[in-house]
Amino acid sequence: MIAASNVTYRVGKKALFEDVNIKFTEGNCYGVIGANGAGKSTLLKILSGALEPTSGEIILTPGQRLSVLEQDQFKYDNYSVLDTVIMGNKRLYEVMKEKDALYAKPDFSDEDGIRAAELEGEFAQMDGWNAEADAETMLNGLGIETELHHKMMNELKGSEKVKVLLAKALFGNPDILLLDEPTNYLDVEHIEWLKRYLLDYENAFILISHDIPFLNSVVNIIYHMENQKLDRYVGDYNKFMEVYEVKKSQLEAAYKRQQQERAELADFVARNKARVSTRNMAMSRQKKLDKMEVIELAREKPKPEFHFQEARTSGKTIFETKNLVIGYDEPLSRPISMRMER
Repeated sequence: MIAASNVTYRVGKKALFEDVNIKFTEGNCYGVIGANGAGKSTLLKILSGALEPTSGEIILTPGQRLSVLEQDQFKYDNYSVLDTVIMGNKRLYEVMKEKDALYAKPDFSDEDGIRAAELEGEFAQMDGWNAEADAETMLNGLGIETELHHKMMNELKGSEKVKVLLAKALFGNPDILLLDEPTNYLDVEHIEWLKRYLLDYENAFILISHDIPFLNSVVNIIYHMENQKLDRYVGDYNKFMEVYEVKKSQLEAAYKRQQQERAELADFVARNKARVSTRNMAMSRQKKLDKMEVIELAREKPKPEFHFQEARTSGKTIFETKNLVIGYDEPLSRPISMRMER
């Protein structure tokens, strides 16, 4: 279980979210959605411990392992692909490396033997003997071919690195999984693989994604981030939209009614506060106005505008060449002439 208690995060004077209280429990699949810039990725960074909240605290069940889909493609450039994936289980990787270092010592002592035996026991308990095979299966499932598994990370393309980082996050069946846009760089086949993995995953995972079909297939609870708050909806994305649209319509209607009432109260106060006979009534209306909890609608971000100046119309001839030769040391073709017109 992981929970946020009264968590607020501010950037300068602006609050991305305030007094967030949420609990993510085993067996549930959570989707976090909201407009770009609402604070979704920031929330995941706070839950992972990579970012400190302005106030409040994050509570993680003792002994549970939390795994995060990292975004830094260059962080593991000095490690092999397989090592990077196995690092997803930090303790397993530490035991594996310490054990290998002990066995590589030319002057292996009795103390080293005792320590090696301890490490072997812990390694076996964590199913370490299957670690490489499990990592390879995961990499193959995400489209990283076997011939790449023993290469260094800096030899891979950016899209391949992203897949390795996803395999690292999934490796070793973590207790809590935080995934920010995991379908980036995945084609349909590998999105299906990830979908099957998450449907079989028995622990809690929290997912940010703009891929609506993917969200619908794997989550059962939606958290919607809007107006510095996080609202909970039971069901997939489509169910959220049904409830949200009704809620939004009701809120807009209530907002219009309140705005009209506030305008009428303000008008009465302005017209009557100076008269002795009506001053008390005006003060009473003003108190009502001051105590009213103002309904706020979601603030819509301004849509970008593009203005393209009309360019001069091109002439009749767009491209012309004479005696053009294409090649390297030896021409690959004979000289050609061509003319292209509108």
